[in-house]
Amino acid sequence: FLSVTEDLVRRRAEHNNCEIFSLEEISLHQQEIEKLEYLDKWCRDLKILYLQNNLIPKIENVAKLKKLEYLNVALNNIERIENLEGCEELKKLDLTANFIGELSSIEALKYNIHLKELFLVGNPCTEFEGYRQFVVATLHQLKCLDSKDIERSERIQALQNYPEVKQKIREQEQAYLLKRAGEKEEAQRRMQERKDKKQKQMESNIGFDSSDSLQNKEDHQAEGDGEQETWRRVDDDEEDRRFWEEPTPYTPESRLETHRYIEEKRKAKDNIRESKKREKPLQTLVTAEGKVLNVNVPKLHFSLNDDEENNQIILDLAVYRHLDTSLLDVDVQPTYIRVLVKGKPFQFVLPEEVKPDSSSAKRSQTTGHLVVTMPKVCKII
Repeated sequence: FLSVTEDLVRRRAEHNNCEIFSLEEISLHQQEIEKLEYLDKWCRDLKILYLQNNLIPKIENVAKLKKLEYLNVALNNIERIENLEGCEELKKLDLTANFIGELSSIEALKYNIHLKELFLVGNPCTEFEGYRQFVVATLHQLKCLDSKDIERSERIQALQNYPEVKQKIREQEQAYLLKRAGEKEEAQRRMQERKDKKQKQMESNIGFDSSDSLQNKEDHQAEGDGEQETWRRVDDDEEDRRFWEEPTPYTPESRLETHRYIEEKRKAKDNIRESKKREKPLQTLVTAEGKVLNVNVPKLHFSLNDDEENNQIILDLAVYRHLDTSLLDVDVQPTYIRVLVKGKPFQFVLPEEVKPDSSSAKRSQTTGHLVVTMPKVCKII
């Protein structure tokens, strides 16, 4: 799982000269964080903490943030309200679009006497009958719930009906927790299924590899690579289609599973890209027999002029005008010239033998082209 790291906190503390101990506000939203930790040790002075749109399943390790006034943990995987008693200055708590079904856990917020605003919209508990009355009657200090102000008359009425509303909430809560237990079991089963399937695939791949003789492998390598690539793509597309079309309930587990699936696919693509890079055949510049080849990997226009008057050969290579000269490497040999342009080779066999030591290379003042002048070995008689 991904946790809060010191490096991440420092990067997010640029506005505070990357100093974290005196940090009063930090935004760690959309960082794929799966565990909330260390902030209470590193940033004791925090007043505002943004953690929305992560994968945090539990509120923890914030109890020592005594000065914390605003905590935003919207769009996470939180299922109950807990461990906030130590946040003595907490005024605003945003839990929008989490998975809180244990509504009675809001009783833990009674100790946050300065809490004025609470957001629970988009949580399963907001569907309970009597949800608002229960919260209003439980948290006397609250001034606003889900962006709607709490009127004095509303609180009086909520307190009058409190015992029966509380009973109703408990019953609905129990039913919800039973349903959640079933969802957890189902998620566990799905995860095991996927694991088993992956294991079988790996075993069948290993079996295929070991049964294939080395000679067969070499014979089929060239023609089979493209075919294998096509099959892999078809398999991936099929797996993708099954994953996204399979109906699943919206739960913390399914949200986490989706995130892991996307991450897995991304890593697999990166690995394929990396292996392709490594597999790229090196450009042949000289054959096994020692024959020098003409090569133009950078695909540049060029002209080779025989300057008979001055007994020299001139190469004009149309490199990009704004290309830094440090990215050019010129190598003149008696029978050929090789220029590396950003590491890509341009090589040309010369019509006559030249003197490498007397050759010179410079950039044209007008076009930016590379101009290489190579004196010929044979003198004009």
